Amino acid sequence: MTRRAIILFAALGIAWGIPYLLIKIAVGEVDPLVVVFARSALGGLILLPLAFARRQVLPVLRRWKPLLAYTVVEIVVPWFALSTAELHLPSSTAGLLLAAIPLVSVGVAVLFGRPAHLSRGNWIGILLGMLGVAALVGLDVAGSDLIGVAEIAVVVVGYAVGPAILSRWMSDLSGLGVVALSLVIAAIVYLPALLLTGTWPDEMPSTKVVVSIVLLAVVCSAAAFLLMFDLIGEVGPMRSTTITYLNPAVAIAAGAIVLHERITVWTVIGFVLVLSGSFLVTRQVKRSAVPRMAG
Repeated sequence: MTRRAIILFAALGIAWGIPYLLIKIAVGEVDPLVVVFARSALGGLILLPLAFARRQVLPVLRRWKPLLAYTVVEIVVPWFALSTAELHLPSSTAGLLLAAIPLVSVGVAVLFGRPAHLSRGNWIGILLGMLGVAALVGLDVAGSDLIGVAEIAVVVVGYAVGPAILSRWMSDLSGLGVVALSLVIAAIVYLPALLLTGTWPDEMPSTKVVVSIVLLAVVCSAAAFLLMFDLIGEVGPMRSTTITYLNPAVAIAAGAIVLHERITVWTVIGFVLVLSGSFLVTRQVKRSAVPRMAG
């Protein structure tokens, strides 16, 4: 791996590892609906001009049906569910549970008519991942937090289905165009809900909340996606998916350092099992890798 690839890998790992911390800070003061609207609207405003400049908007709009489906399962539903889940769960636990996405992707491939030929190593990976999730949910999560776990499960399924939609119906389109339009559409969907529920804050949130939301949009969404493009160009799509294994470690470290979240023995055991399982699954199952926004 070149020096440039290492820098891109580290930068993307941080950009996709800190959203859980930033969401936790933001929802401490403002409604999750405000967080996801502001994040999607600002991210869309940043990426859409770039997509227009590169003439990557109209081709994506011609595939409006899969575009809408992708937007719903990748942004509209998961971002709200994730922000709501972090009202109940530590940011580190949310980030770690999302590391199970590759495990769910195997089942999604079957549903989409592309069943993977699972080897013994793949099955061991699935088993390890399930044991890791069980260790986290059963031994590291309080009973009152199970609602948050259920919401994270919704996020995991959405994040697994989103790339499958891209791969099947929009693999030949610009990823930048798809994400830019998805963010704008998501903001349009969130806006009436925001107005109808009256959740917009009456006064300016604290500086730390404003900074968190701006970082979510600029760094964790817009910049991270551009970094992903550069990383794919540098190391290829398959090797770039290894970023999945860095994100949870960043999430755990950020939660512990900034928010002083507790790291238990079961957190460590769950981390090792989930990441080992995801590694064994993605290492041996050959399927096309499609960039996805994490967190």
